[in-house]
Amino acid sequence: MNFCSDNTAGVHPQILDAIARVNSIPNVMPYGNDEITKGVGARLNEIFEREVEFFAVATGTAANSLALAALSPPWGAVFCHELAHIQQDECGAPEFFTGGAKLMPLPGADGKLQAAALDGALQGAGAGVVHHVQPAAVSLTQASECGTVYGASEVGAIGEICRKHKVGLHMDGARFANALSGLNVSAADITWRAGVDVLSFGATKNGAMAAEAIVVFDKALAATMAFRRKRAGHLFSKMRFLTTQLDAYLSDGLWLKSAAHSNAMARRLADGLQALKGVRLLYKVQANEIFPVMPLAMKSRLEAAGFSFYEWPTPEARAGEIALRLVTSFSTDPAHVEKFLAVAGAVARGEAA
Repeated sequence: MNFCSDNTAGVHPQILDAIARVNSIPNVMPYGNDEITKGVGARLNEIFEREVEFFAVATGTAANSLALAALSPPWGAVFCHELAHIQQDECGAPEFFTGGAKLMPLPGADGKLQAAALDGALQGAGAGVVHHVQPAAVSLTQASECGTVYGASEVGAIGEICRKHKVGLHMDGARFANALSGLNVSAADITWRAGVDVLSFGATKNGAMAAEAIVVFDKALAATMAFRRKRAGHLFSKMRFLTTQLDAYLSDGLWLKSAAHSNAMARRLADGLQALKGVRLLYKVQANEIFPVMPLAMKSRLEAAGFSFYEWPTPEARAGEIALRLVTSFSTDPAHVEKFLAVAGAVARGEAA
């Protein structure tokens, strides 16, 4: 009954079966020169409704850092939200792979960059001034670290600002499927049609073992990506074991079905918690992350019942309260969700343990 992260979930059985099937095929060409890898490219072309270039890697950190390296020189500046994964949780990898580019964190409600604030920051960034890092890129997290989602119009507004200031636009899509599942738009609508140049297309958090794809919409950026990936140690000799994960992930809409289940479990948790006395949510629940503020006694009872989760630091929690982060996954058991709500409800009603 672990709600710490979608990373705690295992591998989707269909993806695990695909890995086993590939393992039984003898003499497959290495370094991505195989039919499975080519097939993934074709699937991505269909999903994004245009020809794209893609580069499989094993981690989201690699995907984000290599994508940003293609967008920014060492003297560049990458603008992102102050809670963005690249700012908070990549251990300096974006700075390392770009050769020294500076991350420029900006505030924004609900974990999202605001178009007007971004425009102002880029306007005052000192473009052309030799004493300043030069604005090179903007990075959006989709879904955000607060579980909120950028709609197509929001991405489009930011895309227009990027074009105005002649900077590239990267999307960290570690939970891209969860974001897309909650929107009535196509994958193309919230990426290249809205101005995104390169996408880190996540699969690991949504059922893969270890597989991400750097999806490049601007072919000029793709020219150096193969060399960047090799230099970074992410050109796998047995590439088929990465790309077969992506192939199974994309087959028959598995990626969206998995995300839909994850999102539905989050929505059920959110609805149930909001109905309880003493509980409120910090952010809208638009993907698979929930951020409730609850009495300390409720948190303690949930832990005693066997639930795991992370605390979420926030000034919104008052004396006697605690904020939590709950994350659901493709494998979240509905019975665990109902038990979580039953335990929390008993505390809200003042029932003894």
